[in-house]
Amino acid sequence: MGSRCDIRVVADDGEAARLIAAPAIAEVRRIENKYTRYRSDSIISRINAAAGLSVVECDDETAALLAYADRLHAASRGLFDITSGVLRKVWDFRNSRLPRSGALNELLPLVGWNKVVRGNARVFLPMRGMELDFGGFGKEYAVDQAAAVLAEMGVEHGYVNLGGDMRFLGPRADGAAWSIGIQDPRAMANTVASLPISRGALATSGDYERFIEVKGRRYCHVLDPRTGMPVSYWRSVSVVAPLALTAGSCTTIAMLMEQDGLDFLDRCGMGYLAIDQQGHIFRRTP
Repeated sequence: MGSRCDIRVVADDGEAARLIAAPAIAEVRRIENKYTRYRSDSIISRINAAAGLSVVECDDETAALLAYADRLHAASRGLFDITSGVLRKVWDFRNSRLPRSGALNELLPLVGWNKVVRGNARVFLPMRGMELDFGGFGKEYAVDQAAAVLAEMGVEHGYVNLGGDMRFLGPRADGAAWSIGIQDPRAMANTVASLPISRGALATSGDYERFIEVKGRRYCHVLDPRTGMPVSYWRSVSVVAPLALTAGSCTTIAMLMEQDGLDFLDRCGMGYLAIDQQGHIFRRTP
């Protein structure tokens, strides 16, 4: 998943805990292998390789995720677009370089979920060079699936944490809620708040995860699919929801909607903690 991941469960000893966690870890690895763009045999890589050439058959799980992506696209007024991952090709977040002149304009014609042809468990990208990328919700989906595996095993105390996207199966063994710190996006060793959570999910998106600074301006990895440029209104948005998939999707949409992000979260009834570029904190209890 490209990040630190951990599973915490209550057990008699370390070996028992490892045995409990093993099936959930295997489920995370299954999902990563299936949907990563770093493996040529993944379903995502096969769909992308067939762009402009042929239709690709999808299994039920993939079809359901594509349908979810369609709902997110509609709910976000087109801002959550899983074809926009192709824009990463011109953003160099490792070497602090901005896209060369004209590079974004060359890629923007390849962005557009409305161009994707779907139906009867099939998907077709009509233009060569188009890509799908599940990076916007794949990790959160894996969190929920791993938690479901643990729940089926009878786990009632613990959580799954994949790179800060978390799903809680129940409180600590003594019944107390887990206290989860929200990182200060400008002082990484500090927290700005602690949230007590026993069940449900928490996800955060921000401009501090992957970014570059050029001439004093910060450019983060959350890109507006209409322009190819990074959003800039929020330092971070954390959302509490029943599912990690929902929480993670809503944080990203709020980031993409910029000044309208909190109105979106309010309409959805989500609990959140958001920090704008001036450092002002906004909260809503679910």
